[in-house]
Amino acid sequence: MHQNGRGIKQGDRLLKMQGKLDRGPVEFKSHIVEQEGEIMAIATRDVISVPPTQSILAAVEQMTKCGFRRLPVTDAGTGRVIGIVTSGDIINLMGGGDKFRLVQVRHGGNLIAALNEPVRTIMTQQIATLQRDARIRDAVDVIVKKKIGGLPIVDADDVLMGIVTERDVMRVLAAEHSTLRAEDVMSSPLRVTGPDCPIASVTRDMTKYKLRRLPVVSDDVLYGIIAATDIMRYLGSREVFARLTTGNVAEVTELPVRTLIAGELYTTTPEKSINEVAREMLEKNIGALPVIEDSRPIGLVTEFDLVRAFAKG
Repeated sequence: MHQNGRGIKQGDRLLKMQGKLDRGPVEFKSHIVEQEGEIMAIATRDVISVPPTQSILAAVEQMTKCGFRRLPVTDAGTGRVIGIVTSGDIINLMGGGDKFRLVQVRHGGNLIAALNEPVRTIMTQQIATLQRDARIRDAVDVIVKKKIGGLPIVDADDVLMGIVTERDVMRVLAAEHSTLRAEDVMSSPLRVTGPDCPIASVTRDMTKYKLRRLPVVSDDVLYGIIAATDIMRYLGSREVFARLTTGNVAEVTELPVRTLIAGELYTTTPEKSINEVAREMLEKNIGALPVIEDSRPIGLVTEFDLVRAFAKG
């Protein structure tokens, strides 16, 4: 990871770097995905779920321990899916959006009290699901149209049978050869943040713009990348409690985002084929790769971008 001690104080902004190539709009040809086998063939069957009475903190700890971005919420008696809690919900709770009212209003800013509330208070209730006989292209349609990263699979009684994610779908679709390159599918211009930007500002930007991750840039150089899962892990590992003295949420959300950036930073280049990009992401178990040209970040390729590109061919 590039470390820049001169990190400037900067909030969310758009990084408009077109690079040396003319990147006009890319037109995708529409075609139906070939694979039409049962969705259960690629889904995770042994799904961990939580009851609606489980505390938010316990759910976050479970997601952190297992490396999940989402957990279905099921009725303890019937096993029926009644909601889902995601890293996005946690970002919202940490100051990103309307769920922050649980902390600020109901508990007067006390984060610990809010985290002990039942998970049903922040879960998403109206969720998209797939039937167990669905085809892969059905999953692709929902993922692309609704921009959903994971779908619970249910039977006729809405009992949880499995879960399929965009990574599962990408793994299958990436076997199809594509002539597209990273620059053809990447998100650009980039919305970025700075290393000294407070966590609260990052959670607001992620919620407002419906982003799961933000490149962290200092002096036009990529410093790192912050993902919703990094902030969720901050809670789930209980590291956040070491920084609490009064219990007020501001004690942890006012910290600079650079305190949460860890691990190796992987990048890709604009000319790399999306098949190669997909393989690298699967091998490294990461959800996105910044695209670098002339030492500068010019875009971001995510699992969602690849699913959409492979599906449209």
